[in-house]
Amino acid sequence: MPLIQPTRRELLALAAAAPAFAMPAVARAMIGAAEGGNPAHFRFTLGEARVTIVSDGWFHQPMSGMAINADEDEKLAFLKAHYLDLEQNYAHTNHLYVELGEARVLVDIGSGSRFIGTAGRLLSNLEAAGIDPFAVTHLAITHAHPDHIWGIRDDFDEAIFPDAEYIIGADEYSYWMQDGLVNRVPEAGQQFVVGAVNSLSADGLEWTMAANGHEVAPGIRMIATPGHTAGHMSVQVDSGGETLIALGDCLRQAWLDFAHPEWIGSRDDIPDLTISTRRRLLDMAATDRIAVLGYHFPFPGIGHVMRQGDAYQFVPAIWPF
Repeated sequence: MPLIQPTRRELLALAAAAPAFAMPAVARAMIGAAEGGNPAHFRFTLGEARVTIVSDGWFHQPMSGMAINADEDEKLAFLKAHYLDLEQNYAHTNHLYVELGEARVLVDIGSGSRFIGTAGRLLSNLEAAGIDPFAVTHLAITHAHPDHIWGIRDDFDEAIFPDAEYIIGADEYSYWMQDGLVNRVPEAGQQFVVGAVNSLSADGLEWTMAANGHEVAPGIRMIATPGHTAGHMSVQVDSGGETLIALGDCLRQAWLDFAHPEWIGSRDDIPDLTISTRRRLLDMAATDRIAVLGYHFPFPGIGHVMRQGDAYQFVPAIWPF
């Protein structure tokens, strides 16, 4: 299938066309950035699995795109109470890399050089963590949004890991590869379609289509978590009686989405399904004491889910030094 090649003008128009990911003129934070930066990886064990969280970078999202169905005064009061910026959401990009048995599984591939300048650092951060990117045996894609899949191809439009098995939800693939989809979505989403098609059809790719429960490798499987996109999937790791679920984007904000799973964002494609998926995952994680990884949660994004009445709270894991 031929690639849809966007023009330079189309690429430069991305920020305007996709306001949910637009960069601000000035980045604000509660604490200042470190001189020389901080480590971009974090390691721990899960049963027999060796797990590394590796960052692809960060970006800001307008807070106006979060909790779009909430009462504005209630939303602002919540943000203030939780020391959150009223204008911008600071989004980390936390990738799961699992070494279990012979498998070396990476979840999502980041945005590469085609999206936002503060992201696209996954490959260099893997190497800084002592991980050979080309040792990846399986690449599991949660969904085909820019910050999760645009890094899949190099500057020659070829698959970045020629020897890995590429896995995506069958429903996710089918949605983005529909004939004429780019002409049926709002203008703000057209670049998402162009980028998804280019990424999914990069030279050298052979996709494994996953359904709910698909085994990526022993102890690692994909579970259906639709709503944010039509075929969104999360990745579950089970080892030694312990479980971790990489949530992808079915929960994106570590405060709003737990306390108010009914508040959805502008990029949640199917609102009712987004809400029901969140409630199902939160209930399961709280009941079974399952660890979760949030892709956009504060790095490294690992924690647990605590029930609070009819709502929930994210409890960050204690870092073992």
